[in-house]
Amino acid sequence: MRLFLASYRFGAHRARLLDLVGTPGRIGVVAAAADAWPAAARASASTSEFTLLAEAGFDPVEVDLRAVTPTTAEAALAGLPAVWVRGGNTFVLRHRLAISGVDHVLRERLRRDDLVYAGYSAGACVMGPSLTGVDAADPPEELAEITDDPVPQHGLGVIDDVLVPHWSTPAAPSALDPDGAARAMADACRAAGVRYRTLTDDQVFVRDGDDDRIL
Repeated sequence: MRLFLASYRFGAHRARLLDLVGTPGRIGVVAAAADAWPAAARASASTSEFTLLAEAGFDPVEVDLRAVTPTTAEAALAGLPAVWVRGGNTFVLRHRLAISGVDHVLRERLRRDDLVYAGYSAGACVMGPSLTGVDAADPPEELAEITDDPVPQHGLGVIDDVLVPHWSTPAAPSALDPDGAARAMADACRAAGVRYRTLTDDQVFVRDGDDDRIL
């Protein structure tokens, strides 16, 4: 299994993602965490990821979960050696992954190790066992913009710990967390007895086979 889970984009470790993928080729861009945003904002969010990935040598193609169903989920990811799941609202992303059936396809392809999963912020948070504390950063009520379904409480459970992005230290302050949401998220995990790991905006959690580490 190969995972590249960052606080913000590549962090300081773009080269490590390229190591995991090998020669960069097609990569599926999942912008579902922005699906509750106004259309222009969502389009801009998707475009910015295409630019970022193209500059790194990838050939990005969008995987729009709004158009995917459980019967088409496997085909939607067919032929893609990697996916890139951007940040936004974690609750919206988790809901889209569930109703599209892409969550099951991702787990299976990761188990077979024929796909690299790369994601940041919401795209990293969703891989843990729980969404405990995420409401400190992502408004759960944003999900109501796209559905009346209940707010999800569980992540995909691919990794054992909740990842807390945008962590600040005196040496690495995060401009992406001006209100201290990361510390509130960590506090909520501690109070609930949920295991967590923090990531500054330079750091990434990497799984390569049986090896887990934070760079």
